[in-house]
Amino acid sequence: MTRSLRNWQHSCINTALTHFAVMPHFFCQATPGAGKTRMAAELASRLLEQDRIELVLCFAPSCQVVEGFRSTFAAVLGRRLDGRIGAAGAAFTYQAMEHRDEAFWQLLDDYRVLVVFDEIHHCAGHDALLCNAWGQQILHRIQDRAAFTLALSGTPWRSDDRAIALARYSTPEGHLICDYRYGLKEAIADGVCRSPRITLLDNKKVKLTEELGVDSSVRVFPSIANLLGESAITYEELLRHDEVIAQLLDLGCSKLRAVRETKPDAAGLVVATDIEHAQEIAQALNARGEACRIVTNKTPDAQQVINAFRQSSCRWIVAVGMISEGTDIPRLQVCCYLSRIRTELHYRQVLGRVLRRTGESDDQAWLFMLAEPTLQGFAERIAEDLPDDLAVLNKVQVQAFSFSSEPGMSNPTGSDKGSGKSFESKDQQFIGAAPTNIVSLGGTAPSYQVSFSQHFRQQLLACL
Repeated sequence: MTRSLRNWQHSCINTALTHFAVMPHFFCQATPGAGKTRMAAELASRLLEQDRIELVLCFAPSCQVVEGFRSTFAAVLGRRLDGRIGAAGAAFTYQAMEHRDEAFWQLLDDYRVLVVFDEIHHCAGHDALLCNAWGQQILHRIQDRAAFTLALSGTPWRSDDRAIALARYSTPEGHLICDYRYGLKEAIADGVCRSPRITLLDNKKVKLTEELGVDSSVRVFPSIANLLGESAITYEELLRHDEVIAQLLDLGCSKLRAVRETKPDAAGLVVATDIEHAQEIAQALNARGEACRIVTNKTPDAQQVINAFRQSSCRWIVAVGMISEGTDIPRLQVCCYLSRIRTELHYRQVLGRVLRRTGESDDQAWLFMLAEPTLQGFAERIAEDLPDDLAVLNKVQVQAFSFSSEPGMSNPTGSDKGSGKSFESKDQQFIGAAPTNIVSLGGTAPSYQVSFSQHFRQQLLACL
């Protein structure tokens, strides 16, 4: 692999090498899509060349990301990262840490080891009382034993407000201290990342019919936000509405067709809520003549499906919990967000999948979603790389402690109800005159039916 690096990667590596002269842990926050894995591999190469380390161990939240680390490090180091004889080291998932034996951890005492933690925000805790299972392994097995540790994150905060493992926080404010930061604004200015164009889909006349026995009542709402805030209808129910799926896919398909005129291999991502939802979306795409693949945590050989899609000309991939973080498919440039998850961390990680720039002609990325108040708030904060209310360590009650080995985000779906805050678009565009669609969203009394007027509208947020 060529040794050419982006300016930020050069700067970060030099900063880390100087930092390691006095402190063994280095925390790098760089926006999703900036090239953190490549930077980490080059830093490892420099440390090996300077005879400051003998082995490299990498840990990441998923098998897909681990495979990316093995490939990138092998290309940069010229040596495998598979743990076999002659390898430069090994890469594992965080979950696999719990299954390593004592002989494995003895490597940290017998050799000078650089340990790299990707998306370190999944690992919680400064002490045994407030850590999760992955954070506990880091504190017990790695801290104070590795020669150097490198933590990477594009979204360095946790939804449960716990401290990130190995991270430092200011006193008394509790602000996260990053040893190197590379934000989205800088990445766009440097031509490293695409500029996001986030489009919110709304409707000015949403009709809700409630039926209870022979009685029925009808209410009309001026926006989706009002519907969610003032009725029993949930955001997830709207995501399964045929007309919502149709409108969001129409927007995504139209934009992808336009993008492919100048970038023929460009592709789109749909983030679905569950497997059944993904299958429904795939059927809708196929009905439009749009080729697609589905990948979920139940997909056999999911990594092979992702790898095949990465190299193919297939237009769409529909994912459930597989391409939200770390997975590198540079040709993705359009995303339709139909996930029920409404945490800012997940939202930013999904957006990051379409931000990685590959050439001069792909300077914009597009994300389409419902005009739901929580998501709109996230979109409006994209320019803030470390939002003050997220990257601050708050006091956490011990009762919140759990040794879950899951990625560790509390309340992953967010509230089922919208905030009730409505908004009016200053840049509205009527997108079509499809017939009114009525779908029953309730199986028990009272039952509800939601229908939309023929005039949907969209609000474009050109964030940066």
